[in-house]
Amino acid sequence: MRPGTPDRDRSKAEASMRITLERSNLLKSLNHVHRVVERRNTIPILSNVLLRAEGASLAMKATDLDLEITEATPAMVEQAGATTVPAHLLYEIVRKLPDGAEVLLATTPDGATMTVASGRSKFSLQCLSEADFPDLTAGNFTHSFKLKASALKMLIDRTQFAISTEETRYYLNGIFLHTIESAGALKLRAVATDGHRLARADVEAPSGSEGMPGIIIPRKTVGELQKLVDNPELIVTVEVSDAKIRLTIGEIVMTSKLIDGTFPDYQRVIPQANDKEMRVDCQSFAQAVDRVSTISSERGRAVKLALNEGHLTLTVNNPDSGSATEEVAVGYDNDPMEIGFNAKYLLDITAQLSGDDAIFLLADAGSPTLVRDTAGDDALYVLMPMRV
Repeated sequence: MRPGTPDRDRSKAEASMRITLERSNLLKSLNHVHRVVERRNTIPILSNVLLRAEGASLAMKATDLDLEITEATPAMVEQAGATTVPAHLLYEIVRKLPDGAEVLLATTPDGATMTVASGRSKFSLQCLSEADFPDLTAGNFTHSFKLKASALKMLIDRTQFAISTEETRYYLNGIFLHTIESAGALKLRAVATDGHRLARADVEAPSGSEGMPGIIIPRKTVGELQKLVDNPELIVTVEVSDAKIRLTIGEIVMTSKLIDGTFPDYQRVIPQANDKEMRVDCQSFAQAVDRVSTISSERGRAVKLALNEGHLTLTVNNPDSGSATEEVAVGYDNDPMEIGFNAKYLLDITAQLSGDDAIFLLADAGSPTLVRDTAGDDALYVLMPMRV
């Protein structure tokens, strides 16, 4: 800037952000952050993504006031600056640009619009001031620890299907993450339940997690996190307080409010004395359940399991359309028994098992059943029976 330029001109120049970056880098980061933005917003700025160019990178941030994701990506910054533009619109524009393209982002001196230019394509987007963009990252975190992305992914994958969608019991609308003493070792444990089924998974508690508060991570945060931990080799830094969690995965920082509630005493519903063991090939069992449940008009209709020594008969009755039965060979040498389960819940649980066999530990037709994996990972499932 020339000496003697008035302050007014200087502020105008600073408002003009101008950067060039590769479409692939821009798209990858936008893909991570734009999903947080709700499609319908009463507060206009929450529809936008914050873009801040400085040094040799472009930092992006999106939030819905409960969850915030930021990510930095390499960029050629000709003029540093910051602005906010509609998140889904920018994502769609960049997605439709050709592979290998370079993208120019440049704001007008008054900061009212931003040009997106690539090749012969040129778009002009309305901007809102970055000064009005909300910040979720305030506050101190009491505990901090690191764990492998693969361990975090296992905890989420094994439990997230059991998160409740019932809004009245809001404290079940997430995964309960806490440390607990188990078999003489400290474990980091994830639990989810909707009252009909419960999923529990453990990993060795990482250093720094000792004494952390038990926290309930909301369903939306869990869903986004599941997509971000796709590289098993990455190390994730986890910071928690009573009210928030922050996860750093490579260049991505995710901050989320926690569910303010008390998770129920899940230990009470895990049966301890189920002595009837059924061992079954996981794939054969899941395919048989899937086939017989075809006769049912709703996926949730009960499948009756009739157990006899060495074999299992699956039955579904639908008064409107007929019935279906299928036999499966099982390892079972106890008294014959019959028990009913929701077909969808059985399929959800068997989909989580990585071993060849599933182990069902049963008591009677009216009591919860325990399901374990033979693969040796620290996960177990509890399933409430249905009347059949």
